[in-house]
Amino acid sequence: MTPHALPPVDPAVVSAAVEIVREAGELTLKHFRSTDLEVIAKGDGTPVTVADQGAERLIRERLGEQFPDDSVLGEEEADHHGTSGRRWVIDPIDGTKAFTHGVPLYTNLLALDDEHGPAVGVINVPGLSETVWAGRGLGCFCNGEQVQVSTTSDLSGGWVTTSGFDPWTVDLFTRLKGAGVHLRTWGDGYGYVLVATGRVDAMIDPAAALWDVAPMPVILSEAGGRFTSTDGDPRPDQGSGLGTNGAIHDALLDLLS
Repeated sequence: MTPHALPPVDPAVVSAAVEIVREAGELTLKHFRSTDLEVIAKGDGTPVTVADQGAERLIRERLGEQFPDDSVLGEEEADHHGTSGRRWVIDPIDGTKAFTHGVPLYTNLLALDDEHGPAVGVINVPGLSETVWAGRGLGCFCNGEQVQVSTTSDLSGGWVTTSGFDPWTVDLFTRLKGAGVHLRTWGDGYGYVLVATGRVDAMIDPAAALWDVAPMPVILSEAGGRFTSTDGDPRPDQGSGLGTNGAIHDALLDLLS
């Protein structure tokens, strides 16, 4: 079933989500490239900063004010269980390593699922003043202009980005290069921004948590593309992500398998 066979989401909810995420992005910029920024290692070894924590707290507070009955899941705080049947998913800073190294490609992510599935997705890139958002049945937009994925139909010569090559095997890298794609590491949430706006053809996330990719199913489908795990599962909680323009999706799945 296509997303447009389902009821469209309320545009006011999309607007509220965009406003909230942009406010969180402004908070993170106050700490960006700060000389006294402390980087803390979490239990799983991943980094966290006061910017991550502050941005998630702000988003949770705004959601609580505007949508008090909704559930909330986030990377840095415990789950909040609501009664509405809707759930927000937060990644306050996707690309914390980029953030701590002063690279402006980190993003703030927010997604909403309702009884019909993915409903709202927002990717904010505060360091570049870019925000991509989508609402089910409403289209995908970048800073207010409707956007679409690329029309590339052949892997050879296509542009593929990723969050980093650490999770890649030599065999996987060799297969992608053998297919003739141009590989780059404009990754994390920003890689999906590039796919949704047609600037690259695919984004590969060999390892991803739910909050890393929760906005991507609705963003990419509304931009004319496709999102699955690297195993082809359309759910964003399968531990990986593949976002493409749709035309090269199956060919990439074949290579990744």
